[in-house]
Amino acid sequence: MPAEPRIYLDHAATSPVRPEVVARVAEVLAMVGNPSSVHAEGRAARRVLEDARAVLAEATGAGPDEIIFTSGGTEANDLALSVAAGGAVLVSAIEHASVLEAAPEALRLPVDRNGLVDLAVLERLLAAARPALVSVMLVNNETGVVQDIAAIASCCRKAGALLHVDAVQGFGKLEGVRVDRLGCDLMTVSAHKLGGPPGTGALLTRPGLAVPARLRGGGQEGRRRAGTHHLAGIAGFAEAIRRLDPAEPGRLEGLRARLEEGVRRLGDATWVAAARAARAPHIACLVTPGRPAEMQVIRMDLAGVAISAGAACSSGKVAASHVLAAMGLGADAGCGIRVSLGWSSGITEVDRFLQAFAAQHGTASNMSNRTGSPLPNPSAVAT
Repeated sequence: MPAEPRIYLDHAATSPVRPEVVARVAEVLAMVGNPSSVHAEGRAARRVLEDARAVLAEATGAGPDEIIFTSGGTEANDLALSVAAGGAVLVSAIEHASVLEAAPEALRLPVDRNGLVDLAVLERLLAAARPALVSVMLVNNETGVVQDIAAIASCCRKAGALLHVDAVQGFGKLEGVRVDRLGCDLMTVSAHKLGGPPGTGALLTRPGLAVPARLRGGGQEGRRRAGTHHLAGIAGFAEAIRRLDPAEPGRLEGLRARLEEGVRRLGDATWVAAARAARAPHIACLVTPGRPAEMQVIRMDLAGVAISAGAACSSGKVAASHVLAAMGLGADAGCGIRVSLGWSSGITEVDRFLQAFAAQHGTASNMSNRTGSPLPNPSAVAT
C-alpha cells in the first residue's frame, strides 16, 4: 500500500505557495525589464511594481508612498528599529529573534502568564526611559496571543514614543490589521505567511515618518531601501493578498477548536498555552510537561506530520522557548510544540495530527470512539 501523504501543519513558519501565486511569479519572471529603467520594458515592470504597491496599500491602510518593499519580515523589522536613530528602544520579552537580536541593548517589557504585555510596567518604563521607539508584535508567532495594540499605542502616544508592530503573523489571519486602525507608526508584513513567495515583505509607515536607509546605493523605495526590486516576489505577494478570503479566519478558528478539543479529550497531560487569552485562529501551542519539544517534533515528523517547536529561525535547533519562559512556565518552557494552520489546512490534516499525537502519547488514536461522541465539526470548517 502507498504511504499516506505527509501532513503539513507549520504554516506559522511558512505556508505552501498558492498555485495562483506560482503562476503569477512565473509570468513576471518571464518579463524583461528593470522597474527603474525608463524604456518601454522598464515602464512595464514599473507598472507591475506599482500595481502590487496599490494592492498592499488598499489592504493595509498605508499610502503607496508609505510602503517600503523588503526581502521579508526580518529586514523590515531591522529597518523599523533604525528609526530610533540611537534613542532608547523598548521591546517585549516575547518578540521574534529578528527584533531581539537586532536590538540587544533594548529594554525588555515583561508579559504575564497569558503572554500579554503588562501595560502598567509599560507606562512606568515609558516615563522612566523615555524610549524613542517601542516594538511589540501583534500576534505571537509561538502562542498566537494577540496583544492589545490599541492600548499600547495610546501609552506610546502619551509618552511621545513611536510604536512599531510586527504584524507578520496577524496580517491575513485577523480582521483590521491596518496601520490606520492599529494606531502604530510602523508595521511589518511578509508574503510567505499568506501563501506568497518567501523572500518578500514590506515595512509600512505612517505619513511623514522618515526612515533612514540600511541598504544604500540606489534610489529605490524613496531612497529608503536600495537594490533592484524582487519584482516577481512582489507581484506574488500582491497575488497572495488578492486571494485572501474574508471567511478564512472563521474557518481556521473552527479547525483550531477541533484540534484543541481533540487534545483535551486525551486527558490532562497536555494543555494549551494562553488558552484564556485572545489568540489568532491559526496557532495552537501545546505543552506536555516532561516531554521535551524536540522529541515530540521528531516523533511527529516520523509519523508524517510536520509541526514545530517555536520559531523556525534557529538553524534547525530546538531549544526551550523564550516566549514560554517569559510567560513563567519554568521547566515546561522546553515542552511546548506549535501546531499552525493555513490556507491548505482542513479537517483531514487536523484529524491526522490528532491520531499521531494520540499514538505518541500512548493513547487510543480514535478519540471519537473513546468519548462516544464525534469531534466538533463546525459548518465553517471545510475539508
